[in-house]
Amino acid sequence: MKTDAEEQVAEKDAPLQDDIRLLGRLLGDTILEQEGEAIFGLVEAIRRSSIQFQQGNSVADREELESILNKLSTEQAVLVLRAYSYFLQLANIAEDQHHLRRNRFHEIAGSLPRPGTMSHALTKAKHEGVTAEQLDHFFKTALVSPVLTAHPTEVRRKSTMRREMSIAELLEKRERVDWTNKETDLIDKALRREVLTIWQTDILRRTKLQISDEIQNGLSYYDQTFFAELPRFYADLEEELEQQELNPKPVEIPSFLRMGSWVGGDRDGNPFVTADVLRQTLRRQNAYALNFYLEETHQLGSELSISTNIVEMSPDLLALADKSPDHSPHRQGEPYRRAISGIYARLVATLTEFGSAAPARPPLGLAHAYANADEYLADLDVIHASLMEHESQLIAEGRLKRLRRAVRCFGFHLATLDLRQNSDVHARSIAELLSAVDQDIQYENLAEAERVALLTSELRSGRPLLRPYWTYSDETSSEIEILKLVTMAHQQYGEDAIMTAIISNTQSVSDLLELAVLLKQVGLVSPEGQSKINIVPLFETIEDLRNCIGIMDELLSIPEYRRLVDTRGGVQEVMLGYSDSNKDGGFVTSGWELYKAETALIELFERHGVGLRLFHGRGGTVGRGGGPSYEAVLAQPKGAVQGQIRVTEQGETISFKYSKPELGRRNLESLAAATFEASLLGDDRKPIPPHYIETMDALSEEAFKAYRNLVYETEGFEDYFWDSTVINEIATLNIGSRPASRKKTRRVQDLRAIPWVFSWAQCRLMLPGWYGFGTSVKNWLETHPDKGLTILRDMYVNWPFFHTQLSNMDMVLAKSNIAIASRYADLVPDVKLREAIFGRIKAEWQSSIDALLSIADHDQLLQENPLLDRSIHNRYAYLDPLNHIQVELLKLSRSNADNPRLLRGIHIAINGIAAGLRNSG
Repeated sequence: MKTDAEEQVAEKDAPLQDDIRLLGRLLGDTILEQEGEAIFGLVEAIRRSSIQFQQGNSVADREELESILNKLSTEQAVLVLRAYSYFLQLANIAEDQHHLRRNRFHEIAGSLPRPGTMSHALTKAKHEGVTAEQLDHFFKTALVSPVLTAHPTEVRRKSTMRREMSIAELLEKRERVDWTNKETDLIDKALRREVLTIWQTDILRRTKLQISDEIQNGLSYYDQTFFAELPRFYADLEEELEQQELNPKPVEIPSFLRMGSWVGGDRDGNPFVTADVLRQTLRRQNAYALNFYLEETHQLGSELSISTNIVEMSPDLLALADKSPDHSPHRQGEPYRRAISGIYARLVATLTEFGSAAPARPPLGLAHAYANADEYLADLDVIHASLMEHESQLIAEGRLKRLRRAVRCFGFHLATLDLRQNSDVHARSIAELLSAVDQDIQYENLAEAERVALLTSELRSGRPLLRPYWTYSDETSSEIEILKLVTMAHQQYGEDAIMTAIISNTQSVSDLLELAVLLKQVGLVSPEGQSKINIVPLFETIEDLRNCIGIMDELLSIPEYRRLVDTRGGVQEVMLGYSDSNKDGGFVTSGWELYKAETALIELFERHGVGLRLFHGRGGTVGRGGGPSYEAVLAQPKGAVQGQIRVTEQGETISFKYSKPELGRRNLESLAAATFEASLLGDDRKPIPPHYIETMDALSEEAFKAYRNLVYETEGFEDYFWDSTVINEIATLNIGSRPASRKKTRRVQDLRAIPWVFSWAQCRLMLPGWYGFGTSVKNWLETHPDKGLTILRDMYVNWPFFHTQLSNMDMVLAKSNIAIASRYADLVPDVKLREAIFGRIKAEWQSSIDALLSIADHDQLLQENPLLDRSIHNRYAYLDPLNHIQVELLKLSRSNADNPRLLRGIHIAINGIAAGLRNSG
């Protein structure tokens, strides 16, 4: 018999279950119609057997399931894999819709504002006595920037994703209105059509993604979410401020929440990002923004049919209308429309002047192009002012308000594009430039202090290092050409087009000075100490995180560099890498070293009188720094946010967060709300007790040793990893333009963090998200038998950092499955190696679960998150067969490497497992 709480949960989840059953039935009907009764019966038999195995977990149930799976032919396996992959993707749609449904329910019910909303954050601010002056300062100086990257963890095709969005829209439409039976049948028919189209669409890409594809993929999220939801976010925020009386008068909030991008500017390890690609990226972003403005401007003209015979208008508006090429007698009494026709004509001229094709809808005449987005905005402001002055405020707050906000958010550049390159490339370029002007300089052989002295003198010097007719290497020529393009971008699209150059693998002061000297050669840094771009170090490994304080201290003490910082508003941005530090030192140590680095950077920058902006290089999974953004920001050390934060959004995380407008809005608002709260609220937070720090140091040390011993010091581990995971097969997936490894070796050090984490997720171990934790807690309790557990429990309850770390680990362990992982381990041909390594992994897995449950005082994983717990367990019956079939196909493929159908089946399984786990890369 269910408890009252369980009954309430069942009632809340009933619409979700209805949607899942509906979509499952439509998929089943499609399979029956398209593939016949035999395949349909096979899919159903596997589903029933898998559910029975999950519920009973008996040996007999498992043997029955494996018996069915082991008898599948390759053709049958591919069809079953497609069926379960699509079911999991449909279940994801239903879950997303249910989250939105529950949010609407709370709003309709008049529930208190929920954490992660600006309404909740402002309510807390009012309660804590935050003043209007403090709010004004925050909004004027704040920067919250999600940065979209092209990291290859999104395995779904855009074609499939578009069909999924259509299904989501139809589900929402189906329940929002009381339709007639006939109308409901029409919606269901449309759903069947979409499911059929998905089934008949190739689930995998047949060709490798090019950078141009990645650019287009990134741009599509502006249509889906950003163009509409960012202006609405600001409108709602301004209304909330007015309602809560936190502003003495209505005010337009500065556009502090802005989009960033790495797509087309990230050269680190991607030889395909060239100057031509960067130029193409900038042009396409510009065209995307301008075409959006053209359509909105046209629609605005159709709406503003206001007549001078009824309403007065401002002299500025009338003057703007008189400049228009629109001389139609039908609109002589409609100055707003004539003014907008002129604006439209200027936008078309601007678009073509930038080198893009003219729109299908031509202007009514010729006009001068806008020099910049501010000129366009000024014309819109004239319309706005006239409406406000003449009793038309309600009209001004419609499309026009949203368009004016869009221009302030997106300008003519759409998104701020970062450049990124490895420090080794910069060093080689500098060496080549110096050698060309003075062959006696052997830069590669100089000690660090000598490099710093030389580079500093070059920053002061007026001499150019670039020789006009010198032939440089292809690598150096490419770097210089790309940096020259920044100046062009600033002139054409505005300085917001490219504001940052990031140095990957920063390990020394000279790494930053090298880039500064390179920038000086193209005019982005002047001998007087002016910089037109932010120079940003990226600290990635455990050693780098430990060394970053000394590096930044020395750097900020160099007058020539400090002047550059001062010209950038006195703010130095520092990027911290979550992915590589995790691969280098494991989850526990990575998280702790990042926290300590942030704390030390805060103190260091305060001492130097420099503002600190942190850029968090987080991935989708916990093993790459992922997890809920709201909780992650609030768990930062005090002073780490300071009103400014940048965060990468990578791979499948982008589509999960931003492919649907309402979900996208929630995620954008959550990041903004967390930044607001972390910056303005909780000033009374107590310092972290010293014994917490000592405890974490001890845990981190033991976890680090355990992780490093397994991954880097165990003989044969690399062979085990390559044999027991789908790392080889992932490398052949067409999901990104970047190579999977930095070098052509099997060494873990050379492997990129993304395929490393992705591989462990596929085999259901999720090892990067927990390994070493169990050992560290066990050793801690052995050395502190009296109060050790009490201290850990106290840290869990009272320290957001520790609680967040364990909550993320909780989710990862809940998604793991040691029984399935054992089947992947069986792929390792060396029995002795297999048993030795998997035995250690299994023991650490159990130890980590036991430690987590003990510290949290829980009886089971995800006890604090029953919604996620139900979601994961509901998926097992559909997810687990994908793993079992994948293992069988791996066996066949590795003994028959020339069979492309086997590899295709494995790739489909990768797709389905990633969909089932949701955040796998």
